[in-house]
Amino acid sequence: MSRSLVFIPVALSLFAGCLRNDPVPTLPEKVVGHCRYTNPFAKLEECRDYLGNWTEKQALDDCNGQQLEGKRAPFEAGTKCSYPSILGYCILGGNDKFTRIHMPGSDESKCAGTERGCEVFGGGLFDPAPVCGGKVTEGGGGGLATFQPPVLVCKAPMAGEPAGKSANGEVCTWQMISGATEPGRHFEQYADCSAVRTQRPYYGAPTNKDATRDDPRMNDPVYRAEVEWIQKEVRATACVCCHMSTAPQGASNWYVDQPGNFINGFYDRGLAMGAGWIDTISFGAFPSEQNNGFSRAAPERPTDSIFVTTDPARMKRFFEAELAFRGKTKADFAGQIYGAGPLDDQRLYVPKACENGEGVDENGKITWSGGRARYLWVLEKGSVNPGVPPNLDLPMGTLWRFDVAPTTQGVESGVTYGVAPEGATQKFPASGAPTALTAGKEYYLYVLQDIALPMTRCFFTKR
Repeated sequence: MSRSLVFIPVALSLFAGCLRNDPVPTLPEKVVGHCRYTNPFAKLEECRDYLGNWTEKQALDDCNGQQLEGKRAPFEAGTKCSYPSILGYCILGGNDKFTRIHMPGSDESKCAGTERGCEVFGGGLFDPAPVCGGKVTEGGGGGLATFQPPVLVCKAPMAGEPAGKSANGEVCTWQMISGATEPGRHFEQYADCSAVRTQRPYYGAPTNKDATRDDPRMNDPVYRAEVEWIQKEVRATACVCCHMSTAPQGASNWYVDQPGNFINGFYDRGLAMGAGWIDTISFGAFPSEQNNGFSRAAPERPTDSIFVTTDPARMKRFFEAELAFRGKTKADFAGQIYGAGPLDDQRLYVPKACENGEGVDENGKITWSGGRARYLWVLEKGSVNPGVPPNLDLPMGTLWRFDVAPTTQGVESGVTYGVAPEGATQKFPASGAPTALTAGKEYYLYVLQDIALPMTRCFFTKR
């Protein structure tokens, strides 16, 4: 749903880069200057140092692209940023030319959200300050920063609503970004949005310009009925967790309860995802029969809408018509093949041979780099990269997988193949020992710090 959106369907669409998993680099001592500005998405002040082989003109040009309180951001040559307290640094660049972004603050609860904002949105490397201390705490817009796996929540219908379709008249809803409650009901009344917001980085972000303008099309009863149908569909889905005016940090770009025609809050790219013109399968999807009749784009339906809906064809037609109204065609998005940002980077990643002892040794010991792991797969070579639940996280060719619960710290490198370490649960096979590895055969090791935060992804030969 649009870096207008923020880890909810359109949000990932505008992510700036891939995740970084390197150790914190040694930064050049040379300070070319600094620039203090307002992050346009988080609406918070930041400051960036230009270090190393920047020229003063390059740094000035970069700073001129920023704004502070609606004006061009000031550049100061030869000095670095300074704040009484910071959450950490977001490090960008490489070789001898770096940008070091200072993230001011002293609230420990913001640490995890800040880290993900840096690494997922910005494609940088987060270097925590002492106030954060590397801990994962509350963040991500009000929920736990650690990814909360999907949970099926069943509860009695709200007062005055009809009985649900599940046992004993309950309403059952997948508490997941691709989840939906029963048609005509409101998702946020039947599932916990704070858990959903851990499944995509969330920040408040501005709507498209003139979003609340008067729109004469709303006087057309046919068009108005379609807009109201879209609103009804969206309200039944997890999109509302970030796309309502009541979201903790404000709506993430468009919002379903916007006055007037809420469709005007969309950017063109978000509309293209709604039309299925941009591939969004990497966000994951439930089968409609498991999701109260709602579905969205999936590998078997790659041109469906990003929006979870009971009528994919009708949803696509609406957004195609909206794009035509703005004078847009598919050709305008021809170079924008994928829309899920780092999730697409993860899905399309091409692994290489393991290095530095990574892989599984002759005793079954698994070694990886990058830190503690929350998800681990050993797969046949040639398997599709694992993705997000519910439909992309157990690809064909998986031999062994374990997950660590979000309430437990990730596990350190050195676990034994087929033996789930303390705090972890074997997810595949469902029971019993996995297929034994054959000496001399190549396999694929895939390790995540958390969903969408890969560490080690490489081929190894079983010794």
